[in-house]
Amino acid sequence: MTKIVGVEIVEHEPDPAPLIELVGVRAGYGSIEVLHGVDLVVREGAVVALLGPNGGGKSTTVKVLAGLLTPTAGEVRLAGRCVNGTSADVLARLGVCTIPEGRGIFPNLTVRENLRMATQTGTRLSRVEETAYARFPRIAERRNQLAGTMSGGEQQMLAMARALAVDPAVLLLDELSMGLAPLIVEELYELVAQVASEGVSILVIEQFARTVLGIADTAAIMLSGRIAAVGTPQEIEQQLSSAYLGGSHE
Repeated sequence: MTKIVGVEIVEHEPDPAPLIELVGVRAGYGSIEVLHGVDLVVREGAVVALLGPNGGGKSTTVKVLAGLLTPTAGEVRLAGRCVNGTSADVLARLGVCTIPEGRGIFPNLTVRENLRMATQTGTRLSRVEETAYARFPRIAERRNQLAGTMSGGEQQMLAMARALAVDPAVLLLDELSMGLAPLIVEELYELVAQVASEGVSILVIEQFARTVLGIADTAAIMLSGRIAAVGTPQEIEQQLSSAYLGGSHE
């Protein structure tokens, strides 16, 4: 603390850099540009909901953040450092874990064999299994079952268990609720909120908004490859149009 002429001046620590962010990012496929200058910030321990209709650029945003697609302009930053061009496997080792649309499990492998895939980041299988089964007792009961024979909710639990077992810093969830019953979705999002409370930064991509807004700190609407609005969940909920978010299914 500094005093000048009897006046106390409190020196505040500068805000830490967002754990992961997009700054003016443009990206696409071949000559087709999908993202048109996207700015997006996810701070440490925050849950950010990225909402919008299909075809709006949400999944392309995830691919850029995960290192699966290199921006043609702008920057992807991890803890303030530009990581443009960094491969997906390197980003995974740095703590960026993705659960893609469709869950990304191996249906012809058992639960335990799926979890073994997480050891490629250097974590021991015993540790991966211990963490996974503690969070998801249901998949512990199915450790020797082929993943493709489990229910959709159980498969999503396995995908989350595999990602969380490697202690990620950032978790990217693409359409977590797709094809799942509302009660299962609610259960999964309760876990997402718990994981965020432990300090993990989470970006959730969703077409349907209601459940994710209940646990989000910040929400954004993406339309036609641009961020159309950013605000609190309450502010964004007021702007959501059932015409493009399928309101009857939220």
